[in-house]
Amino acid sequence: MAAAPALKHWRTTLERVEKFVSPLYFTDCNLRGRLFGASCPVAVLSSFLTPERLPYQEAVQRDFRPAQVGDSFGPTWWTCWFRVELTIPEAWVGQEVHLCWESDGEGLVWRDGEPVQGLTKEGEKTSYVLTDRLGERDPRSLTLYVEVACNGLLGAGKGSMIAAPDPEKMFQLSRAELAVFHRDVHMLLVDLELLLGIAKGLGKDNQRSFQALYTANQMVNVCDPAQPETFPVAQALASRFFGQHGGESQHTIHATGHCHIDTAWLWPFKETVRKCARSWVTALQLMERNPEFIFACSQAQQLEWVKSRYPGLYSRIQEFACRGQFVPVGGTWVEMEFGKMCSEFWLPDTFGYSAQLPQIMHGCGIRRFLTQKLSWNLVNSFPHHTFFWEGLDGSRVLVHFPPGDSYGMQGSVEEVLKTVANNRDKGRANHSAFLFGFGDGGGGPTQTMLDRLKRLSNTDGLPRLLLLNQFHDVVTGSCIQMVAEEAMCHYEDIRSHGNTLLSAAAAALCAGEPGPEGLLIVNTLPWKRIEVMALPKPGGAHSLALVTVPSMGYAPVPPPTSLQPLLPQQPVFVVQETDGSVTLDNGIIRVKLDPTGRLTSLVLVASGREAIAEGAVGNQFVLFDDVPLYWDAWDVMDYHLETRKPVLGQAGTLAVGTEGGLRGSAWFLLQISPNSRLSQEVVLDVGCPYVRFHTEVHWHEAHKFLKVEFPARVRSSQATYEIQFGHLQRPTHYNTSWDWARFEVWAHRWMDLSEHGFGLALLNDCKYGASVRGSILSLSLLRAPKAPDATADTGRHEFTYALMPHKGSFQDAGVIQAAYSLNFPLLALPAPSPAPATSWSAFSVSSPAVVLETVKQAESSPQRRSLVLRLYEAHGSHVDCWLHLSLPVQEAILCDLLERPDPAGHLTLRDNRLKLTFSPFQVLSLLLVLQPPPH
Repeated sequence: MAAAPALKHWRTTLERVEKFVSPLYFTDCNLRGRLFGASCPVAVLSSFLTPERLPYQEAVQRDFRPAQVGDSFGPTWWTCWFRVELTIPEAWVGQEVHLCWESDGEGLVWRDGEPVQGLTKEGEKTSYVLTDRLGERDPRSLTLYVEVACNGLLGAGKGSMIAAPDPEKMFQLSRAELAVFHRDVHMLLVDLELLLGIAKGLGKDNQRSFQALYTANQMVNVCDPAQPETFPVAQALASRFFGQHGGESQHTIHATGHCHIDTAWLWPFKETVRKCARSWVTALQLMERNPEFIFACSQAQQLEWVKSRYPGLYSRIQEFACRGQFVPVGGTWVEMEFGKMCSEFWLPDTFGYSAQLPQIMHGCGIRRFLTQKLSWNLVNSFPHHTFFWEGLDGSRVLVHFPPGDSYGMQGSVEEVLKTVANNRDKGRANHSAFLFGFGDGGGGPTQTMLDRLKRLSNTDGLPRLLLLNQFHDVVTGSCIQMVAEEAMCHYEDIRSHGNTLLSAAAAALCAGEPGPEGLLIVNTLPWKRIEVMALPKPGGAHSLALVTVPSMGYAPVPPPTSLQPLLPQQPVFVVQETDGSVTLDNGIIRVKLDPTGRLTSLVLVASGREAIAEGAVGNQFVLFDDVPLYWDAWDVMDYHLETRKPVLGQAGTLAVGTEGGLRGSAWFLLQISPNSRLSQEVVLDVGCPYVRFHTEVHWHEAHKFLKVEFPARVRSSQATYEIQFGHLQRPTHYNTSWDWARFEVWAHRWMDLSEHGFGLALLNDCKYGASVRGSILSLSLLRAPKAPDATADTGRHEFTYALMPHKGSFQDAGVIQAAYSLNFPLLALPAPSPAPATSWSAFSVSSPAVVLETVKQAESSPQRRSLVLRLYEAHGSHVDCWLHLSLPVQEAILCDLLERPDPAGHLTLRDNRLKLTFSPFQVLSLLLVLQPPPH
């Protein structure tokens, strides 16, 4: 008898195998149709609905009503609890038995009062293993509870994933039954799917590809789905193929299980807590069934939530940590609870990377960094996957971008091959991370993913040996309306609590100081300030005063009769011309506004230098169409720049506000569109080097983008933008695709365009999108996306930006200090009785290049007697400086960012001063131990 041909037509053979494992075709006779055997309905099913997220102990006491498969429940964000009473048939002894459960929404199975597994169709978790093998003496009856959240893994968008949630969406239970699970069929399906993936992925020109398809075809030939006794022969064929190992030079993939859970995005914060429980309890179950499976977790806040809401689950997490299977990673504060510190920073999903991150990592003992999001760039592909990143101060960390360009892989052959092919550091880096597991909305890895990767661990033709698991969380900046409202409530609580602390701090500062009752002016910045303030008067009115407050200290307000001393500088003059234009002049800068409020001139008085480009106007509001390709609240596309429309005001709307002296101002109204309007007060104070633009916008737009522009009479190929603890230069031209892709960039409190001897800085108090194209400084103000929050940015907004012309460099002109002052105004606090009679300064720094950024209580401060000070060099220079102290300091020690003292970091205190040495952009942390109070 002749042997069967080795291989038939490629396509027909491929499709033959595909149909043999298909969940859609020929399931009456193919292998997929035999995955489950005998089945029976659950004995009793009952449920109740609630708008609350109830604890288990409370939920099980509620009134459950009869329910059945096919029932609908909802609406969105409600919870349906099911009581599931089961009776396992006697005939199933010796079999693996599952509860098969398919419903819309995210489910969590509770057994004996503890969560045991998540259930979700989207995350391919639709069955719960009741027993691996039903024993003769095992109980046949038990009761489970299934808590089903009325939302999917990625929320409940109306029509699309990122659309605003559908508040009336209903959910359905489509399957609830017991069934015998055939584990041998499952393993055969995994093998056949992998063989298909290898055949397709390696292609017709690859010998190993033909071997894979030949093996799969032979398995179909010998495997009769109706005859389980044929399965071992097919399994042996697969094992022979997968047992052929690759060489030592093969690329090694570190398959890292991953469950990216955004702390709030398309669902509210409280739902995230349950997402964590559903995802993590499933991971623990996988660890129990796969002892080689190592689980790494970096979810600091989320672990704290689980500890509070699910103490039993948290105890199991600690148990697996002791076994070495649960490994906290990531470099965040939760590691202290598990008795270890981390040397890696894990941040797969983020919207940007500060150039100071390497120094911050070094300061926390971290030397390695994993991230991924940069690979999603539309215009330019980043040229490396494994490299050293050098930060602004010269600190270096080893960085890895997983070449698969995703943190949600599923362990397919296609993804594994893509990881190898994409690697841009072939030859010098032979290892890559591979992040697998359902993510963003949680879910995480599945048993099928683990089975795939185990089988592929060392197979000829594919990369090699390693499995880990990583859970991760990033708080996103784009979320549904409910999350935004919750955030506003959090901010209100923070503001209220902060005001209480502020009042208590003011009282503590004044303790024991004699003086009159009144106001205390507090300066939280590390330099002396002389500024105009609006001070409260009885009856709710305010009066202007010029106040002087020392560095990081306070000053009492003099009696009302002495609030108008002789001015040390020229007062502000305000003149309105007959054409309606207004000029403001304080002797430092002179500002001219046209009758609609646009800036026609900005002169540095001492030199007579004009800052506004000839023939152009500043403070020009411009409106753009803002319709990205898909990611509405996330992406700004370059083509929006082609839709620029200046917003033109009505002549005659400009009016004088404050008429001069300590302060001069003018204000105007501007109709942005039929639906949106703006009012603005342009303010110039005595002695102030910048003009402020206090802005109020009533914004009711759809897919529009509002910016303000200032054309400068400055020419430079580079502009400077502040970042955390420093600044960066970026090009003002679009010569290359890399330059063009940065049509809008990140800026913190200021950006500056300077040529030799002169420059113009644009400061702001809350807007972080910026650009300088040619000589035009542009600040992004408001957008109007409609997904995932249809109300995003809608409503009333208040913000301030300021314009500062300067002589020389921005460093020498004090731009950095001016931007800090704009963002941290002086505080007028009611002084307790008796109020202090004199001013006082806690700290000051001798060099303007050094900023004392933070003063805080040490995290491990016995009797609250230790402070931590954080300073940084802001100019980009080497500098020595003196830190002056007024507090009774017993000991001063340099420490890292985790406040661990440097053994060689003891500093000598001389005449209440400490000498500090900085390199460019260096961040220093200083631990001060205060003297104990006298007895």
